[in-house]
Formats: sequence, structure tokens, C-alpha cells
Amino acid sequence: MAHAHDFWPTCGYDLLTHTAAGHLGVSDDFLRSLLQRPELAPVPASCAAELALFEQLLQTPRSEIAPAALAALQDRDAADNYAVWLRFRTRLLAWPTLEASYLALFQGEGVDVPPVMVQQLTQILLRHILGAEASALEARAAEMLFRPQKISILEDGAVMAADDETVERHALSGGFGSLGELLKQGGVPLRSVDLDVLVTENAEAYWPRSEHLDLVVSLNHGQPALDALCRVLERWIAHFLRVEVRIQTDREIVDEHWVWHVGLDAQASSLLNDLYTGVEVAEDRMRRLMCLFRLEFVNPADMLAEVAGRPVYLAMAMDEQNRLKLKPQNLLLNLPLARRS
Repeated sequence: MAHAHDFWPTCGYDLLTHTAAGHLGVSDDFLRSLLQRPELAPVPASCAAELALFEQLLQTPRSEIAPAALAALQDRDAADNYAVWLRFRTRLLAWPTLEASYLALFQGEGVDVPPVMVQQLTQILLRHILGAEASALEARAAEMLFRPQKISILEDGAVMAADDETVERHALSGGFGSLGELLKQGGVPLRSVDLDVLVTENAEAYWPRSEHLDLVVSLNHGQPALDALCRVLERWIAHFLRVEVRIQTDREIVDEHWVWHVGLDAQASSLLNDLYTGVEVAEDRMRRLMCLFRLEFVNPADMLAEVAGRPVYLAMAMDEQNRLKLKPQNLLLNLPLARRS
């Protein structure tokens, strides 16, 4: 039996409300928490107008702010940051649930809020979807959906993923031990250094350090982190789209009737499109393809009639800098769903 765990405690999830349908609602306390990000929180040099604006929004975070109030700020960077916050607030409050607001960010003319805000919403939604009984490997796999990963392929063929920002911050400072240099420079066999690699046997180590973002996972076929990622993606789709799917890893696409695919990131989308249309793919690009997945709808009636019963192929690929930047919204926008009235 799984044990209940609280993880990512400072992401803001606890500040949201819950609807009867199991979705999330935006509260004033959540808006206040966004105001207190370092980009907006006052500093000693903040002018009186900025302090007054911050206090007004802290007291009534849904209050209307006239353009003149931003124009009165002496620090133009601060004014720009408040304009971004207000635009983000408008996006959040335009829909009855956080789920609907999140989907709307990616529709229309494109995302117009900073990536860090999109990542925070993704994290909160994953925290909600996974619940308190998630496994440690599922929680760590879910980090890949809102945190870019640095990929290292070791001499023995192990494919390791670590949080990209954490590696960059600690690799040269020595604060990450041997792991940072390994992932920064590559070439050190896994067995020769003492790494914090999360596996089934030490999974409980995740919970007290869930916000440290300093645990590494193997993404080789057959490793538990990839299976955990499949389970996370299944639940992500079920929560948003109310359809049940089964996802498993695959080694290659051998399918004369290949009809649909979705890249889990920009690199994979481009690569799958080229393979599908018969464009020759250079060897170095193929080497960056990290994993293929096969997605099947439990109920074929949930699919477009013309492709019902056929698998959907997924893929993820790292870029030229060995970074993996998954875009979980791709799964919500690009699956062949039956048209709903």
C-alpha cells in the first residue's frame, strides 16, 4: 500500500481551491504568492508608487490597475514586470479552473507569459494529478515535464538525466560533488563515482529533498524512471481530456499503417515529422532520439473515426546541447480525439 507524501511544498498547490469536478480554482492567496516572487517583491530602492501598488495588490489581488499606475513607477523594469503579472492574472482569471486557463495559454496566437510561470502551473497541475500517493519515481519523472534536463551518456551506455539548472549551478563550484562534472563534461563511468541516482531501492530518499532537484535518473529502456514517466503521462491525459490511454516504451516504429504521432518536445516533433514523410534524417539527429513510446486508447471510440484503433507514436529527443525540454501540452493539443459536441 502506498504511503501519502507531501512533495514540492512551496510550488503553491496548497493555496488553490478544489472544484466538485476535481479541478483547481485560483484563490486570492495564490495570486498573493505570485506577487511575492523576487521579480515583483519590493526592494530598498523601490519608489513610493511601487510600494503603494504592491500593497494594493497584496490586499486585493484582483483589483483593477490603471495604466497610469504602472507609468508612475520610477523603475521601468519593475513596471514591465507588473505588466507581465497583470497579463498573467488576466489569463488565470479568464477561465473557471486552472486546467482551462492552462490549456488556453497554448491556444490562439501563442504563449505570451514567461516560461517560468508556465512551468510553475505545470508543476502545480502535476502535483494535483499525482496526488499524495504518487511513487517517488513518478514524482521525479514528473519533474521532467516542467524542468529541462541535462542528459549524459556514459561510457557503459547508461543514459542519465539530471536537472539542467542544478547541474549548471553546481558543476563548476564543486557543490555537486563528482556528479556535476560528470554531467557537465561526461566520460566518467557511473560505477567509479558516488552518485545520487534514484532507483527503486532508494526511492524513499526522494521525499525529504523533493525541492532540491538534485536526484539523477536513468532513462535506459527497462529502467523504472521511464515506466514511471509513462504512468505520469497517462494520468496527465486522463485528467485533462477524460480519456483512458496506455503508454509503453517502444524501440522502433515498424508500422506500415503509421497514421499519427506526437513529439514530446520540439526536437522530437521535427524528427518524427521527417521520418513520417520520408525525409532522410542525419545520423547525429537520430542519435539524439532518446525514446519512442506507443500510446493506445483503451476505448477506440475516443479517437477520430478515421484512425480509431491505431497506435499513436510518441518520442522525446535531446537538443544539440544534450538538453531535454519536454512540452506536456503537446499531448493535450495534438492527440487524435473524437470530435465532441
